[in-house]
Amino acid sequence: MHVLLIDDERAIRRALKEILEFEGCQVTEAENGAQALQHLKDHTFDLLFSDVKMPQMDGLELLEAMQSLGIDTPDR
Repeated sequence: MHVLLIDDERAIRRALKEILEFEGCQVTEAENGAQALQHLKDHTFDLLFSDVKMPQMDGLELLEAMQSLGIDTPDR
């Protein structure tokens, strides 16, 4: 499973990444919504975890951008 982890706090990203990788997930990190959106344009992810409040583009703005671009995670 390929997971996109989006949070502006490095310590939170690292902790979640360690847990997810221990469970066998491949993890890609983004520190804000804008960076996450670029990853989403370039790769397919099975799941994403996003903080809501972040600089540049917050989690809700990211979801709106994903909807407008037709980017979605696969249905399982």
